[in-house]
Amino acid sequence: MRPDRPLIGAVALLAGGIAAILVYCHGNTAFNAGYPFSGCKLHFDITTTGPAVLGGVALIALGLLLMAWALLVAIVSQIVRLFGGDQEVASITGKSREPFFETENYSGTLGLTEHKREM
Repeated sequence: MRPDRPLIGAVALLAGGIAAILVYCHGNTAFNAGYPFSGCKLHFDITTTGPAVLGGVALIALGLLLMAWALLVAIVSQIVRLFGGDQEVASITGKSREPFFETENYSGTLGLTEHKREM
């Protein structure tokens, strides 16, 4: 299994969850900057009400779970490719590639073959 589809799904779910929370947000943001940098403050207050709270949190949790799955699939895929060939990846994922050229020669057609000549 390739990690691209779970990763796309995870990003979509995370974006949907954050958007649901921020669309129904009734909060404010404050930023104070000053010369002594230890006195700088950033205050971000989010107050979301309604079904967007449960839906947004559920979408974010599902997105994080899918992101962890995509990371695990990517790690396993790289380890298998490191120690094995494409044939082992194909046997694990259940996918195999079709050959580009047929190896059988039919009468009346030209075939691509390679001959080794020993001298």
